[in-house]
Amino acid sequence: MDERVFKPVKEASYLTAGNAWRYRAILRFFYQRYERMQHFLLPEEVLRHLKRFPHFRDYTEEQLQQDLSQLVEWNNLVPRQDTGRIQTIEEFKKRKFRYQLTPYTVELERMVMALEKMGDGYGGSLERTLFDRLLQSLLTLTERDDEGEHRVFHWSDERIYRLWQDVANDFHELTRNAMDYIAHLQSEKVEERMKEEAFFAFKEVVIRYLRDFMISLQRTSYRIEGLLEETDADFVRRLAERLADYELSIPRLEERPVREELVERRIGEWEDLKRWFFGDGGQEAELVYLQNTTNETIRKITRFAQRLGETVHHMRSRRADYLHLAKWFASLETLDEAHKLSACVFGVFRTRHLKVEEPKGTESLDVEVWEAPPAPVILKPRITAYRERVKPNAADDHTARKRAVRETYLRRKEEEQLLLAELIRQDRIALRELPPVKPVVRKTLLSWIAKSMAHPERIGKTETGRPFRLEVASNRIIRLRAEDGVLEMPDIVFHFD
Repeated sequence: MDERVFKPVKEASYLTAGNAWRYRAILRFFYQRYERMQHFLLPEEVLRHLKRFPHFRDYTEEQLQQDLSQLVEWNNLVPRQDTGRIQTIEEFKKRKFRYQLTPYTVELERMVMALEKMGDGYGGSLERTLFDRLLQSLLTLTERDDEGEHRVFHWSDERIYRLWQDVANDFHELTRNAMDYIAHLQSEKVEERMKEEAFFAFKEVVIRYLRDFMISLQRTSYRIEGLLEETDADFVRRLAERLADYELSIPRLEERPVREELVERRIGEWEDLKRWFFGDGGQEAELVYLQNTTNETIRKITRFAQRLGETVHHMRSRRADYLHLAKWFASLETLDEAHKLSACVFGVFRTRHLKVEEPKGTESLDVEVWEAPPAPVILKPRITAYRERVKPNAADDHTARKRAVRETYLRRKEEEQLLLAELIRQDRIALRELPPVKPVVRKTLLSWIAKSMAHPERIGKTETGRPFRLEVASNRIIRLRAEDGVLEMPDIVFHFD
């Protein structure tokens, strides 16, 4: 792990200090001017800006100098003496400074502003085009010429770097936005809104949005996985070396990074990309997790909408419907017409369903039910005291068949014992010395190994009760030949007492 992880971030102290409201107001003004390409500010400009707000009505120049000194100590600001407008020695002795934000503070303010815009929600989105853009960038990156060489290595280092930046940015934006949006849908606040009636009209839009994303994901993910599988380690290292050469070619005044560290960082980024699509060490891939989570979210939204619809339907008054049906029935002239209307509206009353075991005579859809041959149905009384009559049957004598089965089993076991007895030489069986054996012998030897390996001293007994001890004679692998194949196993010897 990088040693910098264990060091405190002193630059973030201004966010939680006792006078954080003053420090944050000062640095926010510095950041706003930094965004307008004004990198150096004088204390008078800062004080003039702060005086515009009621919170700083009693704020003095001495307090500002103290706050600026504290921010310099926390490495949020860098002071530089202003010698451009000095006209006297006294002004030079006063040491007027201009102040500039440090890179850490710029990134901290940028992050804080992003958090303020995000609010309490997760944000994020499921952009279908990101998969297409990532696929297109990988196709360009791994494209080969007629001779089988990757075209990308004929480009300049700068062009390769720009293409790699497109791949990395699309991948990070895809994963970050997708996870944030799924977390947004699974948050407690959104689940509470799903229970409101206003969500019923919004449901179809969300489901269509998720399904379109899933279709795009499934259409492009297989092609991306194929491209990642086809790339070998040599291509990844050559690509990482070209990217490192370009980064080293950029003139920088600070300490230059080590080339091998840059190469390993790029290789790690490529491995992260593969791990997201394929998983690592038996762990489920993030792609599969995203697919399962999206499908589960669709099912959850559908269930919420179904329950909401059932609630609304249950609470809705049916008075108008019943009045309409009553007027309809009242307008009929005969009872027969009323029976037909009742059958259409309410269905058949007191229906009885019968199930027959006999197969149907035909599967044709053109054959009506009354055209098929009838099937008999036996109706049984529905009383608790009813019992079916059972005819008494004679008891069959299976003594002869049992005796034959027993004799066959004993004969087979005796043959097995004779085969095993032939293998014992001087109270031992060395598997490396055995000729080709029968499958039953191989199974017996493996069962002996299993019995002895379960004992701490590797001791076991045969089926006839004869004790033995297992020994691994050497570290080499032997081949035990049988009639149905060859088994590679350790050099095992059985010693019998």
